[in-house]
Parts: sequence; C-alpha cells; structure tokens
Amino acid sequence: MPSSNVNHCIYERKSSFMKWLSKFFKGGPSSRVVSTGSQQPQFPGEEDMMWRAPFRSVDDRSRASREKEELDRAIALSMSEDLKRPSGYRWRSGNGDDLARSLHDSFSSAPLPSYVPRDYHPRGSRMCAGCKREIGYGNYLGCMGAYYHPGCFRCHACKHPITEHEFSLSGRETYHKSCFKELNHPKCEVCHQFIPTNSMGLIEYRCHPFWSQKYCPSHEHDNTPRCCSCERLEPRNTRYISMGDGRCLCLECMESAIMDTGDCQPLYHSIRDYYEGMNMRIEQEIPMLLVPRQALNEAIEGEKHGYHHMPETRGLCLSEEQTVTSIMRRPRLDRRGLVGMRTQPQKLTRRCEVTAILVLYGLPRLLTGAILAHELMHGWLRLNEFRNLRPEVEEGICQVMSHMWLESEVVPESRNTTSASASSSSAWSYGSTSAAPSSSSWPSSKKGGKSSVENKLGVFFMHQILHDASPAYGGGFRAAMAAVNKYGLRRTLDHIRYTRTFPE
Repeated sequence: MPSSNVNHCIYERKSSFMKWLSKFFKGGPSSRVVSTGSQQPQFPGEEDMMWRAPFRSVDDRSRASREKEELDRAIALSMSEDLKRPSGYRWRSGNGDDLARSLHDSFSSAPLPSYVPRDYHPRGSRMCAGCKREIGYGNYLGCMGAYYHPGCFRCHACKHPITEHEFSLSGRETYHKSCFKELNHPKCEVCHQFIPTNSMGLIEYRCHPFWSQKYCPSHEHDNTPRCCSCERLEPRNTRYISMGDGRCLCLECMESAIMDTGDCQPLYHSIRDYYEGMNMRIEQEIPMLLVPRQALNEAIEGEKHGYHHMPETRGLCLSEEQTVTSIMRRPRLDRRGLVGMRTQPQKLTRRCEVTAILVLYGLPRLLTGAILAHELMHGWLRLNEFRNLRPEVEEGICQVMSHMWLESEVVPESRNTTSASASSSSAWSYGSTSAAPSSSSWPSSKKGGKSSVENKLGVFFMHQILHDASPAYGGGFRAAMAAVNKYGLRRTLDHIRYTRTFPE
C-alpha cells in the first residue's frame, strides 16, 4: 500500500536524524557546562546598577557557535537527502520547517535565570517596526535604524511588500520606485506618458496659463493639433475636428460653433441691440458675412486701411468695395471632417464709410460675438468721424467693447437681471459721464442660459484680451480700460475724438 511506504520513509528519516542527534549529544544535557562568571544579579532596590547578561568564556562561546553550525549543517543535509527521494516519499516541507524551527528555538533560547527582569530581551533580539512583534526565526530587513519581517516592509502607496533592492523614500514613508513615480512624477496630458527630464536631469514641461494643460515641450514642434479657438493641444485619446483650412476645433468649442452666415444673423443683431442699449446706436445697415479663412485673408490684402492682428486675423471691418466669398450653407460633420459646405461670391459696394463686417466661420458663439463687438466698434468710430487714430487707441477701445460684451454674457444668470440691465443702459453708456459700474449691471444680449463649458470658454476669451502681449491690442486695451474705469465711456470717447489719445 502507498501509505505504508510513506510511513516507512518517514521512519527511516527520523531514525537517521535522531541517530545523528544522539551522536551529537552523546554526553547528555548534563554534560554542558555554563560558566556564569563573577557577575552578581541585580536585586530590587538597586536603582543605580545596570544588570548585564551572564558572562560566558571564549571557549563556551566558540563551543556554542560550533554547535549551531553543526546543527544547521545537519538540517541542510537532511533536507537535501529528502529532495533526492521520489515525490511521493518525501518528508513534508511544512513539518520539516516546524522541526527545524523547534530545534533552533530549543537550543538557542535557553530559559533565563529567575533574576532576569521580565521585559529583558537578550542581546540580538529585534522587534519588527511593521507588526511590532519580535523577529525570531528567519530573515529580516534593516532600514533607517529599524528592523522588519520581509513581509512587513511595505509600500506606503500600494501596501504590498517591497522586495526590490532599491526603493524610494519620502520622509519616513517607503515606496516602490514605480509607485513613487506614479504619485509624484508629472504626466503629459497630451501623450499620457511621464514627462522626460532634460539634459540637466530636471523635469521640464509646458503649461497653458489658463487651462493648466501640462505637456512635453516636444509637442510644440511635432505637429500635434491645437484648437484654433481655445488653444488646447489634442490629447492622444481624442480627435479634433479638421476645418479643412489648416485649423482644428476641439469638441467643446465645436458644440457652440457658428458655421454659416444665416446662423450668425441672430447673434449679430443682438450685439447691435447691445450697442443701442449703450446709447451707441448704429444707424446704417452694415452687411455681415461669415467667410472661409482664405476669403478673409484675401479681403485683408485688398483693404488699404486698418491694423490687423497677426498671425491670425479672425474679423475685419471692410471699408473698400470687394467681392467676397461667404458661406451660405453650413458644412456637415463626417468621419473625414467637415464636408458639404456651400459658398457663394458676393460683391460688396460701398454705401458709407463701412462696406461690410467679415468674421471667420467655425468659431464658438462667444468668440464670434466678441469679434463682432470689436468690429462693430470699428464701424461706429468710422461712422462717427473718428479719424486717423493710432492703432493702440483704435484697437484698444474696440477691445474694451469686446471685453464688456463678453463679461455681460459670462455673468451668472442670477446676477444678470432685467432691472440691472435696464438701469445700466443709463448708468454707463455713451450718453453718461459716470464711471464704469460693476460688470453685473452691464447690459446683456444673452438669450437663454449657457452650459458651464461655454461659460468657461467665455472666461478664457476674456483672459486672452486681458493678457494680450501685443502693443496695439494688449497695451491699447489696458490703457483704454483704465481711462474708461476712471472717466466713463462718454468722456473717454470725447477725449479720443478731439485729441486722438486716452485721457490720463
């Protein structure tokens, strides 16, 4: 029977093992001589004395060391003999470990004398800093002046044991190197990889000043698409919409994009109403067209007057007669991008100082409105005989009107009440000499609520105006806004009419 064979093997192993033990300890326990030396025990009441472990002679220590080495060698020899046996006749490893551990404990942990204090730990005993238990038989780790069982030295992040030769340290907390990098090393929000270090070993990345989008510096030069509206780079797990003219639009900006002239007409008329609410009514009917990028660039080349913001112009107040291609039917979205757009050439004749207002198609509603508010101010200045203004003066005051309209649209609905709008028409308008009121009381052309995404875009477009670095658009806006806040819109415009400068 198989069971009898197994028992027979176990008996043989025990016999050989016990035979060795009997040979090793043939003198019996009574033959061991332990010298306690001349040390006296410490008795209660002797507070100024320190108890020391009993002294052992050099011969005793060397004999104990030899006994331990021979014991370890016997255990190893027995286990190696067991491995040579067939798998069905081996001594079970669990019992072997228990036997070795019990033998180790019996010969290395002799009972202490009765006079030893209860909390005394023999020299060499260690407490695990992880589980707070004594480290007895087996391996241990030493780190930062503390000792650990191998399974108690764990990562503070994932809680799994640290088995690698190298690890990361933050204060007194230990981490796997991979866990520490995952927690602390910045990741690129475009390629979703860890941002690499530069030649000096420092982590270098780019960060958008408004959206706080962090990305590798290489993405500024590797043709990664950038939204033409909000300026965010395209992440690898999303796809921007190609406009077919070199521009891309992110999905958030695409939600409110105005794609043809017909769609833009309600917004255009609402901004004209906004001007009328500011006592700046525009009497002439100025045509407004939504045009492709190429048509806008061609119109800029044919325009003799005006200062244009480079590198990208998105609006134009036209004063010359031209034939312009406008978008009559909005394109539809296909997996290839935008397709099916219908355009039509339109001849513009000059009936007044302003021929038409052109705006680039495919931009979000709030950005399109800000461009319209800016270009309508150019038209208002020309129709009211503001002549030969320097670029920083004309563009600056136009940017003020654009910023004012944006802020009236972005103001929360609860603050932008009808009563506030009505009172503001007379509180801060071209016919008023008072200084600017708070933004919550400016007139608004808002027609219904907007999503939080669109509101955030509106805040970004205001941020662009505030932090524009160009002398005409940025510097001019800040000078114009300072004058309007101090003197009001009417006095500022009157001063510009007669002196072509801002009041100081």
